[in-house]
Amino acid sequence: MRKLSILFAEAATSYGGQERYVHRLMLELRAKGHSVEMLCQPQAQLRTLLEQDGFVVHTVRMKKGLDFWRNLFRLRKFFKVHHYDVVNTASRIDTVQVGIPARLAGVPLVVRSRHLARPIGSLLTYKWIPHRLITVSEFVRKQITDRGIPKDYVDIAPPAVNLPDPLPPQKLRQELGLEASDLVVGSIAVLRRPKGMDALIEAMVPLLHAKSHAHLVIVGDGGEMQKLQAQVQQAGVASQVHFLGNRNDVPELIGDFDVFALATHIEASGTAFAEAAAARVPVVGTDVGGVSEMMVPEKSGFVVPLGDVPALTQAISRLLDDPVLRQKMGDVGYQYAIIENRFTLSALCDQTERSYYRWLEQLQHV
Repeated sequence: MRKLSILFAEAATSYGGQERYVHRLMLELRAKGHSVEMLCQPQAQLRTLLEQDGFVVHTVRMKKGLDFWRNLFRLRKFFKVHHYDVVNTASRIDTVQVGIPARLAGVPLVVRSRHLARPIGSLLTYKWIPHRLITVSEFVRKQITDRGIPKDYVDIAPPAVNLPDPLPPQKLRQELGLEASDLVVGSIAVLRRPKGMDALIEAMVPLLHAKSHAHLVIVGDGGEMQKLQAQVQQAGVASQVHFLGNRNDVPELIGDFDVFALATHIEASGTAFAEAAAARVPVVGTDVGGVSEMMVPEKSGFVVPLGDVPALTQAISRLLDDPVLRQKMGDVGYQYAIIENRFTLSALCDQTERSYYRWLEQLQHV
């Protein structure tokens, strides 16, 4: 198959899960010989990281009003000059600001990626602007097809983990002064209310009171940090709950978890669950969105009803009390995520590439 010229567009200026997904995908597509570039806002964190990796990055402001009209004419001319095979947008804003001029310029394939689990409102950026859609889970694909978009127009490219295999030497226990016999429940998330960290702490409190050698480690930062720290203090478990903030060394920490848990309220997929599985760590999550697709329920982890704190406590306790079960579930998770090639970088790239080629062929015959 001929190599493609691909432009990704991203309006977000922060660097979160969606941006990591795009960044990793661009690296893999480039490694397979495709020409891959980015169009983002000048102040985007992704711009800096991609330029450090040697990518060509184009910039435009993407705001309502005058920016839209400027971009409509400027980018239509830009696309007429550059002759991309594929333009792949990632959100409503960049689909409107970049997708419309791409369509007007006759770009053969305009794709929108969907990384969110929230209900879909307007169909403008799903049905009318892009030719086709890529999303991260069957849950989100069903949200889209339930709105009348043909199933053949929507493909799934699950998120990819980016952990070395085998993991590097682990340092979490040494950093926190923990013994090998101590039990560690770990969680990794941006500390926003929808991640449900308050529910996880509530579920852990009785276990921490009952097991002096049990600990909860929270990796991440965000607006809920002070509130969560106050919750821990009030519950009298501050010595057993460790807030690590943002870390760039997760591969050196995650392997020291005995259990990974996240009580998220909403999740399109849940990359953190796949990362834990790749590290052979059993998982516990809430049965929302695509979370159950990131594991083999009852075999590599447990899913509990959203809001059922006692069930969350019970699931975590079951794993903490049974080292054999932890080992078995961790092995099943690794098999599911890595050996079966579900959440690897190569799987993400191959699925996306297949979708591009198939849709380009379809559209040639329209």
